[in-house]
Amino acid sequence: MGTGANPHAALTMPCVRSTLSIMSMNQYNCWLQERIVQKPADLALDSVYVLKDGVKKNGPVACRAAEEFRAGIKRLLGFSPAVYEITAADYSDSKYGVYLGTLADFKNKSIYGKQFNPAADDPGEDGFLIKSDGKNLIIAGAGETGLLYGVFRFLMLLGLGRASGQIEIKEEPASPLRIINHWDNIDGTVGRGYAGRSLFFENNNFEYDKDRIIDYARLLASIGINRIAISNVNVGKLEKCFITEQYLGELAKVAAIFRPFGIKLILSVSFAAPWSVGKLPTADPLDPDVIKWWKVQTDLVYKFIPDLAGYIVKADSEGEPGPFQYHRTQADGANLLARALKPHGGIMFWRCFVYNCQQDWRDQSQDRARAAYDHFMPLDGKFDDNVILQIKFGPYDFQVREPVSPLFGALKKTRHIMELQITQEYTGHQIDLCYLPWIWQDIMNFDTAYGPDSRIRDLIGKKFGSTAAGGAGSASIEGFASIVNTGRDINWTGHTLAQANLYGYGRIIWNPGLSAGEIAREWSVLTFGPGPAAQTVEELQLKSYPAYQKYNAPFGVCFMVTPGLHYGPNVEGYEFDRWGTYHRADTQAIGIDRTQAGTGFTNQYPQSNAAMFADPLKCPEDLILFFHRLRYDFKMKNSETLLQNIYSTHFEGYDEVQAMLEKWISLEGSIDEEIYSSVLARFKRQLANAREWRDQVNTYFWRRTGIPDKYGRKIYD
Repeated sequence: MGTGANPHAALTMPCVRSTLSIMSMNQYNCWLQERIVQKPADLALDSVYVLKDGVKKNGPVACRAAEEFRAGIKRLLGFSPAVYEITAADYSDSKYGVYLGTLADFKNKSIYGKQFNPAADDPGEDGFLIKSDGKNLIIAGAGETGLLYGVFRFLMLLGLGRASGQIEIKEEPASPLRIINHWDNIDGTVGRGYAGRSLFFENNNFEYDKDRIIDYARLLASIGINRIAISNVNVGKLEKCFITEQYLGELAKVAAIFRPFGIKLILSVSFAAPWSVGKLPTADPLDPDVIKWWKVQTDLVYKFIPDLAGYIVKADSEGEPGPFQYHRTQADGANLLARALKPHGGIMFWRCFVYNCQQDWRDQSQDRARAAYDHFMPLDGKFDDNVILQIKFGPYDFQVREPVSPLFGALKKTRHIMELQITQEYTGHQIDLCYLPWIWQDIMNFDTAYGPDSRIRDLIGKKFGSTAAGGAGSASIEGFASIVNTGRDINWTGHTLAQANLYGYGRIIWNPGLSAGEIAREWSVLTFGPGPAAQTVEELQLKSYPAYQKYNAPFGVCFMVTPGLHYGPNVEGYEFDRWGTYHRADTQAIGIDRTQAGTGFTNQYPQSNAAMFADPLKCPEDLILFFHRLRYDFKMKNSETLLQNIYSTHFEGYDEVQAMLEKWISLEGSIDEEIYSSVLARFKRQLANAREWRDQVNTYFWRRTGIPDKYGRKIYD
């Protein structure tokens, strides 16, 4: 749905670091805590040698890597190592210390008595090597950004107690593009924001604490983020002018803050800008004056921000203007801007969230789930080679449970990335604890069924040939974008434990083979330190998503939420609305038939997946009502009826939240009081929310069917 203001956001707290208490800093520092850990035996960390050639060549990012290493050792080991600059010619692995540089700096050098082999040791773009021989430590990046990532990875291992005197790591990110999307507005509000006001804007101006933005860039770089859009894709009246000189100077200042951390800006632009900003009579993508206007304006943008990553556009979606109003295709619209960006090396990120939001609920032949595939699959190969389609992971809108979009694996000739949502629009508003790497893990393991090695995780970054329009094509997913969950609240994310979702996003798109459990363990230890408290927090994170799914809408039913706000239950809130998402429950059955006999959505998948989803006996049960209309007496795998399962899961979900609350209470006195009290208050609100979900959903179906819960639990008349 469209973005909107959030009445649940906590009051904004001061963001200047000098005003924070020690306990507040523990919330503010997230997973980069100041905490003394055990130093690896014999590893010489008190002298850092930065290869000067690399600093000269790579500039501010290499310098930042050295500074982050020094600061990281200070916060974890309590001392600041001396930092020296040397030339590559001065390098010798016989001098004890830490050596930072790029792979080019170490070319033809001996690393602990072994000749460096660029072909064998090259970790790939943005990758790094970490090697030690018991005394010395070398961190070498494939480039300057890889060096920074290598520094952060070593510091993470040190914080986890996994760094040793004998270490050899070679890593590169699976995802070339690792993007954060902000939905911030220039008035300071945040669309779908649950952590206070915008980090970047206030009072219709760029207003921010520079130190805090530096700290934010550090957090993002520590988990490998390399692109960021700071303003809403629903581009407002003033934000449309960001591509003009009125605002480009301010944007350039923000770009300069992120640049040393290897993060490039993406600019949200309005497709209608030629007439709303440029005063042309049209924004028709084939109009020569429109084409010229975009070229001139884009040339201006790059004069201010030469390394801008590109534009992102939401077009023909939820009232936003687009090429459809000129009877043009989505490819026509995307290629227009891509050609303006092309001379500058920019990318056009074109969102595929295109559907009819003016549907008539009476027309059951329309199916919003089909929209993205119906609009974009026929255009495969029609997009220019610097267009990247940004596709939501599911066919709907970040629901608690929906299938992976059939576009993934199907597109062969068009570059694309997957869009996730860190901010908890439909998963509890960062009031309810809901650990999202659970669902992301399932997405990564989904098999698109397009031949061998066709799971989502296998398709990330894989190259199958030219991606140029009309070329051989590529089924590769080039990366991920996600709407972020940060704001000016002192802990960045409103709910302190929701920091794990931001951390988890960075980790799983870097390495999609990581499990939700591994990521939860890392975050808990880095945030709370090793010990029982971290173990308890890890347990709470891992229990939270299954509990939320149980007390939320049942078995793949979507949008049983309060309209507009999207927090809390409203069983028929969207049932007769224009957004096109209905469960159509009556006294006998519930769900939408999306098989060939219904809307035909299952046929958008390859044959094996289509057959699986179309058979209620084979369809995953947590999606069964997404694909099927079933009678309430349908027998589920546990031999109980569908209705009985609806009752039971909602009772179980509430009970599990109550158990999580009690588990959190057991931590009193063992963690910082501010964090304890803040999270306790949110758990209490979550329990009240889970109660409403349980009672409203169960009462709704009891009133519809007259069939009681066979276990005699309380359901209201």
